[in-house]
Amino acid sequence: MHCELIVPALMPHEMEGFAEALGDLRLPGLELLLARARRTTDESASLEQWLAQAFDADAEAEIAAGALTVAALGGAAGEAAWMRADPAHLRLNRDQLVLVPALAFGLTAVEAEALAESLNRHFSGKLTFYPLSAERWCVRLESLAAVGLRTETPAEVAGKDINRHLPSGEGSKRWHSILNEIQMVLHEHPVNEAREARGEPVVNSVWLWGAGTLPSGTAAPFQSVTANDPLALGYAQSAGLRHRTLPQNADEWLARLPEDGWQLAVLDALRLPLAMSDFESWQQRLVELEKRWFAPLLAALKSGRIGMVTVLVPDSGELVAFETTRNDQRHFWRRARPLAYWSDR
Repeated sequence: MHCELIVPALMPHEMEGFAEALGDLRLPGLELLLARARRTTDESASLEQWLAQAFDADAEAEIAAGALTVAALGGAAGEAAWMRADPAHLRLNRDQLVLVPALAFGLTAVEAEALAESLNRHFSGKLTFYPLSAERWCVRLESLAAVGLRTETPAEVAGKDINRHLPSGEGSKRWHSILNEIQMVLHEHPVNEAREARGEPVVNSVWLWGAGTLPSGTAAPFQSVTANDPLALGYAQSAGLRHRTLPQNADEWLARLPEDGWQLAVLDALRLPLAMSDFESWQQRLVELEKRWFAPLLAALKSGRIGMVTVLVPDSGELVAFETTRNDQRHFWRRARPLAYWSDR
Protein backbone atom coordinates (compact mmCIF):
# COMPACT_ATOMS: atom_id res chain seq x y z
CA MET A 1 0.00 0.00 0.00
CA HIS A 2 1.21 3.49 -0.91
CA CYS A 3 0.05 6.21 1.50
CA GLU A 4 0.38 9.75 0.20
CA LEU A 5 -0.06 12.74 2.50
CA ILE A 6 -0.42 16.21 1.03
CA VAL A 7 0.42 18.74 3.73
CA PRO A 8 0.19 22.38 2.62
CA ALA A 9 1.91 25.01 4.81
CA LEU A 10 4.25 22.41 6.33
CA MET A 11 7.37 24.30 5.22
CA PRO A 12 6.67 28.06 5.26
CA HIS A 13 9.80 29.13 3.39
CA GLU A 14 8.78 32.80 3.36
CA MET A 15 8.32 33.06 7.13
CA GLU A 16 11.13 35.14 8.60
CA GLY A 17 12.83 33.54 11.57
CA PHE A 18 11.21 30.14 10.94
CA ALA A 19 14.08 28.16 12.46
CA GLU A 20 14.25 30.46 15.48
CA ALA A 21 10.50 30.25 16.00
CA LEU A 22 10.61 26.44 15.97
CA GLY A 23 13.29 26.53 18.63
CA ASP A 24 14.13 23.06 19.93
CA LEU A 25 10.87 21.46 18.74
CA ARG A 26 11.58 18.03 17.28
CA LEU A 27 9.23 15.81 15.31
CA PRO A 28 10.82 12.34 15.30
CA GLY A 29 8.32 10.62 13.02
CA LEU A 30 8.19 13.32 10.38
CA GLU A 31 11.93 13.91 10.52
CA LEU A 32 12.74 10.27 9.72
CA LEU A 33 10.15 10.14 6.95
CA LEU A 34 11.86 13.13 5.34
CA ALA A 35 15.49 12.25 6.04
CA ARG A 36 15.36 8.74 4.56
CA ALA A 37 13.26 9.60 1.53
CA ARG A 38 13.91 10.39 -2.11
CA ARG A 39 13.28 14.09 -2.53
CA THR A 40 11.83 15.43 -5.80
CA THR A 41 10.66 18.91 -6.72
CA ASP A 42 8.25 20.54 -9.14
CA GLU A 43 6.57 23.88 -9.65
CA SER A 44 4.85 25.29 -6.58
CA ALA A 45 1.05 25.05 -6.45
CA SER A 46 -1.78 25.77 -4.06
CA LEU A 47 -3.72 22.82 -2.68
CA GLU A 48 -6.59 23.65 -5.04
CA GLN A 49 -4.30 23.75 -8.09
CA TRP A 50 -2.68 20.47 -7.10
CA LEU A 51 -6.07 18.78 -6.72
CA ALA A 52 -7.17 20.04 -10.14
CA GLN A 53 -4.01 18.63 -11.72
CA ALA A 54 -4.28 15.34 -9.83
CA PHE A 55 -7.83 14.84 -11.09
CA ASP A 56 -7.06 15.74 -14.70
CA ALA A 57 -8.92 19.05 -14.48
CA ASP A 58 -7.65 22.26 -16.06
CA ALA A 59 -5.57 23.84 -13.28
CA GLU A 60 -5.37 27.12 -15.23
CA ALA A 61 -9.15 27.48 -15.41
CA GLU A 62 -11.36 28.72 -12.59
CA ILE A 63 -11.84 25.79 -10.22
CA ALA A 64 -15.52 24.98 -9.77
CA ALA A 65 -15.27 25.08 -5.98
CA GLY A 66 -18.95 25.84 -5.46
CA ALA A 67 -20.26 22.88 -7.44
CA LEU A 68 -17.63 20.52 -6.00
CA THR A 69 -18.53 21.61 -2.47
CA VAL A 70 -22.23 21.06 -3.07
CA ALA A 71 -21.49 17.55 -4.31
CA ALA A 72 -19.12 16.81 -1.41
CA LEU A 73 -21.50 18.00 1.30
CA GLY A 74 -24.49 16.02 0.12
CA GLY A 75 -26.24 18.43 -2.22
CA ALA A 76 -27.33 17.98 -5.83
CA ALA A 77 -25.18 20.25 -7.97
CA GLY A 78 -26.84 19.13 -11.22
CA GLU A 79 -25.95 21.24 -14.23
CA ALA A 80 -26.36 24.57 -12.44
CA ALA A 81 -23.56 27.08 -11.93
CA TRP A 82 -22.41 27.48 -8.34
CA MET A 83 -19.94 29.63 -6.44
CA ARG A 84 -18.52 29.50 -2.93
CA ALA A 85 -19.63 32.40 -0.73
CA ASP A 86 -17.84 31.73 2.53
CA PRO A 87 -18.80 33.94 5.51
CA ALA A 88 -16.01 36.23 6.65
CA HIS A 89 -15.07 39.09 8.92
CA LEU A 90 -13.37 42.11 7.36
CA ARG A 91 -11.04 43.60 9.93
CA LEU A 92 -9.94 47.21 9.54
CA ASN A 93 -6.17 47.45 9.77
CA ARG A 94 -5.17 51.10 9.25
CA ASP A 95 -6.16 51.73 5.63
CA GLN A 96 -6.71 48.06 4.76
CA LEU A 97 -9.61 45.62 5.03
CA VAL A 98 -8.10 42.27 6.06
CA LEU A 99 -9.97 39.02 5.39
CA VAL A 100 -10.62 36.70 8.35
CA PRO A 101 -12.47 33.55 7.20
CA ALA A 102 -15.17 32.17 9.49
CA LEU A 103 -13.06 29.02 9.92
CA ALA A 104 -10.73 31.20 11.99
CA PHE A 105 -13.33 32.47 14.46
CA GLY A 106 -16.28 30.10 14.53
CA LEU A 107 -19.93 30.39 13.59
CA THR A 108 -22.94 28.32 14.61
CA ALA A 109 -25.31 26.62 12.19
CA VAL A 110 -28.22 28.67 13.56
CA GLU A 111 -26.34 31.92 12.93
CA ALA A 112 -25.40 30.81 9.42
CA GLU A 113 -29.00 29.92 8.56
CA ALA A 114 -30.29 33.28 9.78
CA LEU A 115 -27.71 35.26 7.82
CA ALA A 116 -28.27 33.24 4.64
CA GLU A 117 -32.05 33.66 4.95
CA SER A 118 -31.69 37.45 4.91
CA LEU A 119 -29.40 37.32 1.89
CA ASN A 120 -31.84 35.08 0.04
CA ARG A 121 -34.69 37.49 0.62
CA HIS A 122 -32.61 40.35 -0.75
CA PHE A 123 -31.26 38.49 -3.81
CA SER A 124 -34.41 36.50 -4.64
CA GLY A 125 -34.34 35.38 -8.27
CA LYS A 126 -30.66 36.27 -8.70
CA LEU A 127 -28.72 34.28 -6.13
CA THR A 128 -29.59 31.56 -3.63
CA PHE A 129 -27.30 31.06 -0.64
CA TYR A 130 -26.89 27.61 0.91
CA PRO A 131 -25.02 27.35 4.24
CA LEU A 132 -24.00 23.73 3.68
CA SER A 133 -21.92 24.02 6.84
CA ALA A 134 -21.62 26.95 9.23
CA GLU A 135 -18.33 28.16 7.74
CA ARG A 136 -18.70 27.01 4.13
CA TRP A 137 -21.52 28.47 2.07
CA CYS A 138 -22.37 28.04 -1.58
CA VAL A 139 -24.45 30.25 -3.80
CA ARG A 140 -26.42 29.06 -6.79
CA LEU A 141 -26.26 31.50 -9.69
CA GLU A 142 -29.88 31.86 -10.77
CA SER A 143 -29.85 34.74 -13.27
CA LEU A 144 -26.33 36.09 -12.84
CA ALA A 145 -23.45 34.73 -14.92
CA ALA A 146 -19.86 34.35 -13.75
CA VAL A 147 -18.24 33.09 -16.95
CA GLY A 148 -14.72 34.48 -17.26
CA LEU A 149 -14.57 35.55 -13.63
CA ARG A 150 -11.23 34.93 -11.88
CA THR A 151 -11.11 34.58 -8.11
CA GLU A 152 -8.74 33.60 -5.32
CA THR A 153 -9.34 31.16 -2.48
CA PRO A 154 -9.91 32.29 1.12
CA ALA A 155 -6.72 30.47 2.12
CA GLU A 156 -4.76 32.62 -0.34
CA VAL A 157 -6.34 35.89 0.82
CA ALA A 158 -6.67 35.25 4.57
CA GLY A 159 -4.81 37.87 6.57
CA LYS A 160 -4.36 40.11 3.53
CA ASP A 161 -5.93 43.30 2.18
CA ILE A 162 -8.95 42.21 0.15
CA ASN A 163 -8.72 45.16 -2.25
CA ARG A 164 -5.71 43.54 -3.90
CA HIS A 165 -7.51 40.22 -4.35
CA LEU A 166 -11.10 40.97 -5.39
CA PRO A 167 -12.60 39.05 -8.33
CA SER A 168 -11.17 40.05 -11.69
CA GLY A 169 -11.87 39.31 -15.32
CA GLU A 170 -15.12 39.41 -17.26
CA GLY A 171 -18.01 40.97 -15.32
CA SER A 172 -15.90 41.56 -12.22
CA LYS A 173 -17.25 45.08 -11.60
CA ARG A 174 -20.76 43.65 -11.38
CA TRP A 175 -19.58 41.18 -8.75
CA HIS A 176 -17.85 43.93 -6.80
CA SER A 177 -21.22 45.69 -6.67
CA ILE A 178 -22.91 42.48 -5.51
CA LEU A 179 -20.33 42.11 -2.77
CA ASN A 180 -21.15 45.64 -1.58
CA GLU A 181 -24.85 44.72 -1.51
CA ILE A 182 -24.08 41.62 0.55
CA GLN A 183 -22.15 43.72 3.05
CA MET A 184 -25.06 46.15 3.36
CA VAL A 185 -27.50 43.32 4.08
CA LEU A 186 -25.20 41.90 6.76
CA HIS A 187 -24.58 45.29 8.38
CA GLU A 188 -26.48 45.57 11.68
CA HIS A 189 -28.03 42.11 11.21
CA PRO A 190 -29.42 40.81 14.54
CA VAL A 191 -26.95 37.92 14.44
CA ASN A 192 -24.08 40.36 14.16
CA GLU A 193 -25.46 42.65 16.84
CA ALA A 194 -25.55 39.67 19.21
CA ARG A 195 -22.05 38.61 18.26
CA GLU A 196 -20.72 42.12 18.75
CA ALA A 197 -22.34 42.32 22.17
CA ARG A 198 -20.47 39.13 23.10
CA GLY A 199 -17.20 40.54 21.80
CA GLU A 200 -17.07 38.10 18.87
CA PRO A 201 -16.11 38.94 15.26
CA VAL A 202 -19.14 39.86 13.16
CA VAL A 203 -19.89 38.33 9.77
CA ASN A 204 -19.77 41.52 7.74
CA SER A 205 -18.98 39.99 4.34
CA VAL A 206 -18.61 36.80 2.34
CA TRP A 207 -15.75 35.72 0.12
CA LEU A 208 -16.89 34.89 -3.41
CA TRP A 209 -14.78 32.35 -5.30
CA GLY A 210 -14.78 29.23 -7.45
CA ALA A 211 -17.67 29.75 -9.90
CA GLY A 212 -18.59 27.02 -12.37
CA THR A 213 -20.49 23.83 -13.04
CA LEU A 214 -19.62 20.38 -11.73
CA PRO A 215 -16.68 19.01 -13.76
CA SER A 216 -17.13 15.78 -15.70
CA GLY A 217 -14.67 13.19 -16.90
CA THR A 218 -12.35 13.58 -13.91
CA ALA A 219 -10.00 10.73 -13.03
CA ALA A 220 -7.11 10.10 -10.65
CA PRO A 221 -4.87 7.12 -9.83
CA PHE A 222 -5.91 6.93 -6.17
CA GLN A 223 -7.98 4.11 -4.72
CA SER A 224 -9.33 6.40 -1.98
CA VAL A 225 -9.31 10.02 -0.87
CA THR A 226 -9.57 11.03 2.78
CA ALA A 227 -9.94 14.73 3.57
CA ASN A 228 -11.92 17.41 5.35
CA ASP A 229 -11.48 19.77 2.41
CA PRO A 230 -14.72 19.63 0.36
CA LEU A 231 -12.90 20.20 -2.94
CA ALA A 232 -10.87 17.04 -2.45
CA LEU A 233 -14.01 15.09 -1.53
CA GLY A 234 -15.93 16.62 -4.44
CA TYR A 235 -13.24 15.66 -6.94
CA ALA A 236 -13.14 12.13 -5.51
CA GLN A 237 -16.91 11.80 -5.80
CA SER A 238 -16.90 13.08 -9.39
CA ALA A 239 -14.19 10.51 -10.23
CA GLY A 240 -16.10 7.68 -8.56
CA LEU A 241 -13.44 7.06 -5.89
CA ARG A 242 -13.88 5.94 -2.30
CA HIS A 243 -13.85 9.01 -0.09
CA ARG A 244 -14.54 10.07 3.47
CA THR A 245 -13.60 12.69 6.03
CA LEU A 246 -10.43 12.48 8.09
CA PRO A 247 -10.54 10.19 11.13
CA GLN A 248 -8.80 11.05 14.37
CA ASN A 249 -5.49 9.47 13.43
CA ALA A 250 -3.54 7.37 10.94
CA ASP A 251 -4.29 4.09 12.72
CA GLU A 252 -8.04 4.61 12.19
CA TRP A 253 -7.33 5.60 8.59
CA LEU A 254 -5.28 2.46 7.88
CA ALA A 255 -7.86 0.21 9.53
CA ARG A 256 -10.45 1.15 6.90
CA LEU A 257 -8.22 1.12 3.82
CA PRO A 258 -7.87 -1.74 1.36
CA GLU A 259 -4.66 -3.77 1.67
CA ASP A 260 -3.06 -2.33 -1.44
CA GLY A 261 -3.29 0.59 -3.85
CA TRP A 262 -2.53 4.31 -3.69
CA GLN A 263 -4.34 6.10 -0.87
CA LEU A 264 -4.46 9.91 -0.53
CA ALA A 265 -4.97 11.88 2.68
CA VAL A 266 -5.23 15.68 2.69
CA LEU A 267 -3.84 17.13 5.94
CA ASP A 268 -4.58 20.84 5.62
CA ALA A 269 -4.82 21.89 9.27
CA LEU A 270 -1.74 24.13 9.02
CA ARG A 271 -2.97 26.42 6.24
CA LEU A 272 -5.24 28.83 8.07
CA PRO A 273 -3.10 29.54 11.16
CA LEU A 274 -0.11 30.20 8.92
CA ALA A 275 -2.15 32.54 6.69
CA MET A 276 -3.33 34.43 9.77
CA SER A 277 0.25 34.61 11.15
CA ASP A 278 -0.86 32.61 14.19
CA PHE A 279 2.38 30.70 14.58
CA GLU A 280 1.47 29.37 18.03
CA SER A 281 -1.60 27.60 16.62
CA TRP A 282 0.42 26.46 13.60
CA GLN A 283 2.98 24.85 15.90
CA GLN A 284 0.31 23.22 18.08
CA ARG A 285 -1.36 21.70 15.03
CA LEU A 286 1.99 20.49 13.74
CA VAL A 287 2.62 18.67 17.01
CA GLU A 288 -0.82 17.06 16.69
CA LEU A 289 -0.02 15.93 13.13
CA GLU A 290 3.20 14.36 14.39
CA LYS A 291 1.38 12.49 17.15
CA ARG A 292 -1.66 11.42 15.15
CA TRP A 293 -0.27 10.91 11.64
CA PHE A 294 3.48 11.05 11.05
CA ALA A 295 4.63 8.86 13.95
CA PRO A 296 1.96 6.15 13.41
CA LEU A 297 2.67 6.00 9.68
CA LEU A 298 6.39 5.66 10.30
CA ALA A 299 5.66 2.76 12.67
CA ALA A 300 3.35 1.15 10.09
CA LEU A 301 6.05 1.51 7.44
CA LYS A 302 8.73 -0.05 9.61
CA SER A 303 6.47 -2.98 10.53
CA GLY A 304 5.62 -3.69 6.89
CA ARG A 305 1.95 -2.85 7.33
CA ILE A 306 2.34 -0.37 4.46
CA GLY A 307 4.94 -0.31 1.70
CA MET A 308 5.50 3.37 0.93
CA VAL A 309 4.80 6.81 2.36
CA THR A 310 4.94 10.07 0.42
CA VAL A 311 4.84 13.43 2.19
CA LEU A 312 4.02 16.09 -0.37
CA VAL A 313 4.28 19.83 0.33
CA PRO A 314 2.82 21.73 -2.66
CA ASP A 315 3.44 25.33 -1.63
CA SER A 316 6.95 25.66 -0.19
CA GLY A 317 8.31 27.92 -2.90
CA GLU A 318 8.27 24.75 -4.98
CA LEU A 319 6.35 21.51 -4.78
CA VAL A 320 8.43 19.07 -2.74
CA ALA A 321 7.74 15.33 -2.44
CA PHE A 322 9.49 12.96 0.01
CA GLU A 323 8.96 9.30 -0.93
CA THR A 324 10.21 6.55 1.40
CA THR A 325 9.86 2.77 1.70
CA ARG A 326 10.48 0.29 4.50
CA ASN A 327 13.95 -0.49 3.11
CA ASP A 328 14.82 3.22 3.06
CA GLN A 329 14.27 3.36 6.80
CA ARG A 330 17.26 1.03 7.28
CA HIS A 331 19.59 3.76 6.00
CA PHE A 332 20.57 4.78 9.52
CA TRP A 333 23.31 7.09 8.26
CA ARG A 334 20.65 9.48 6.94
CA ARG A 335 20.24 11.42 10.14
CA ALA A 336 16.98 13.07 11.18
CA ARG A 337 17.13 16.83 10.84
CA PRO A 338 14.85 19.60 12.16
CA LEU A 339 12.00 20.64 9.89
CA ALA A 340 13.61 24.03 9.23
CA TYR A 341 16.51 22.26 7.48
CA TRP A 342 14.18 21.08 4.70
CA SER A 343 12.38 24.41 4.46
CA ASP A 344 15.68 26.08 3.54
CA ARG A 345 16.70 23.54 0.89
